[in-house]
Order: sequence, then structure tokens, then C-alpha cells
Amino acid sequence: MIDSLVCVSPGQLQVDKRPSPARRPGDVLVRPRRIGICGTDFHIFEGKHPFLQYPRIMGHELAVEVVDAPAGSGLSAGQICVVNPYLSCGVCIACAAGKPNCCVKISVLGVHQDGGMQELLPVPARNLLPAEGLSTDECATVEFLAIGAHAVRRGAVTAADRVAVVGAGPIGLGAALFAKLSGGAVTIFDRDPERAKSAGDIVGTAAHAVTGSSADIVAAHGDGVGFDVVFDATGNQAAMEQGFDLVAHGGRYVLVSVVKTQITFADPDFHRKEMTLLGSRNATSEDFDRVISSIRNRKVPIDRLITHRTSLAGAVKDLPVWATQKTGLIKAMIEIG
Repeated sequence: MIDSLVCVSPGQLQVDKRPSPARRPGDVLVRPRRIGICGTDFHIFEGKHPFLQYPRIMGHELAVEVVDAPAGSGLSAGQICVVNPYLSCGVCIACAAGKPNCCVKISVLGVHQDGGMQELLPVPARNLLPAEGLSTDECATVEFLAIGAHAVRRGAVTAADRVAVVGAGPIGLGAALFAKLSGGAVTIFDRDPERAKSAGDIVGTAAHAVTGSSADIVAAHGDGVGFDVVFDATGNQAAMEQGFDLVAHGGRYVLVSVVKTQITFADPDFHRKEMTLLGSRNATSEDFDRVISSIRNRKVPIDRLITHRTSLAGAVKDLPVWATQKTGLIKAMIEIG
């Protein structure tokens, strides 16, 4: 039997004893060692996630230790790996186009099926990425940073771009970090002055608390014309809609957030600017590789991103607190073993 942290229903967490999983053909049996807690997990706990059925074992930001691997997988017991939690079918229109991150039948660990907040987990061998040179903590940050890196790639950021990142949580931080590494002139915005300042310090770029309208932001920080690329990482409907007004003529707007409701915008303004609107979902192996390389080359300050820690049992108490009291919280980490 193994311990598993289960979200039984919105607002209800408990540690259950469950049978140890068997390794299926083509899978690797792994032991989660670090599990990052992200906005998705908080949304699941709060009942706000649009793609979920309860009960659910959460956890998709994973650093794992190989326990049992099939012959020919190239993996061995004791090896520490990053997990790509996006399980794709490999044959649908999106997969055939090289976009398994938005597979028609995608199943995300911890969302569509049980994830890593348990002591043992079977994972397809192709979804494990050895990450020599990275610590266990560093491996557990790769997935959320890959979401930001993927958004930046979607937005095609270059050194010619003035970039606005709205929302200074972990996903916004990832987008800001990789937009800067792509050469963009990045400005971060957040409603929380403390969080905005912290994000600016970590990324090494300008950051401002949002205190007025989009027009005020453009006038004060967007040279009066707006930004070439705008990333929304707020998860807030009103902010996502207001973000259209931050985009300069000919610019790109990348929605990294997902909400359960409709997003509307003024069509005449959208056409007047010839704006490009882009969705950004999950990440691909290319993004994981970029993040792993960037961490290995010390281009990402991981030690400043992990701010809170707990255990599997401790998360029953801590996760509800962190869901409502996020002051000083960037990335919380569950440690097993």
C-alpha cells in the first residue's frame, strides 16, 4: 500500500492508503520525490478547473526517481528524471502536426488522470526526461517554466520586441524569464505591488503594480502605443479582456491563462490593429529541453522561485492555506523521501 494525497471534492483533501501500482508494458514505475504545487492544483482544490472530475490525485510538476524501467528504455533504477505530464495519443491531427501539447485526446497527469501526489506512479517511458546536472528541486520546476517558454515561443519574441507580462505568478515569471532570455525588453505587471516588485527583482526587469486602466498603463509604460507582445498569465477574465488594449498596432496577444467562461473583445479595435491572438497550452519537448538547458547553464534563479515546502501529509493543512494566503508564495514544493 502507498500514501496518496486525494482531492476528494472541492475543498476536501485527505491522505489515503491505495494499492501500489503495477508497471504496465511501456511504462516506468517511478517514485515522486518533489511535486510542485501550481495554480492548476489550487484551481482543482477550489473547484474552478474546467477539465476535471473528482476524486483526483493532483500533481504534474514532478521530479521522480526511477524504480523499475523496461529493458531498452535507456533508464535505470535510481535515476532522477523530469516528467512531461502531457500524455498524448500520437496519431490525432495535432500530434501529426507536431503539437502533442494540444492533442485531441490529451490526458494530463494530475488533471485528466491521477498524478504525482503519491508514493509510486507509472509513467510512459517517452514522458521521462533524464536531466543530468539538475538537482531534484530543479527538476520539479521544469514543467511550469516550460509553459512560460512555450508561450514565449508562441509569441515569437525577439530582441526587437517590447514585451508586457501581466500576472506575476509562477507562469508569468516563466514567461518573463524566457522572454528576456529571447532578447525582449520585458515589463511585468501585477495587481499586488509586493509580487510585482519580487518578480521584477527575480527576472531583472521593470515591474509595476497595476493601479489604473489599460490606457493608463500604455501611457505610462508602453510609450503611448502599447507593447509588441503581451502575455496574460492572470487567470482573471477581466484582466484577460483588458489586455487587448495593451497590444500595439501589429502586435501579438498570447493567452496563457485558462478560465471557465467566455472572453470577449471589441472587434473593430482588433481589426484596426491587425492584432494576432494566440492561445498557449502546455508545452512540448522542445520547450522542456530549452528549460533544462537554461537551468543547467544557470540562467534561471531556481533558488529564488521555491519559497514554501511541505510533506504529503502536511499538504492537507498547508495547501488550503496557500490557496487563500499567497503573500510571499511563488512556488510551493511537496517533498517525499
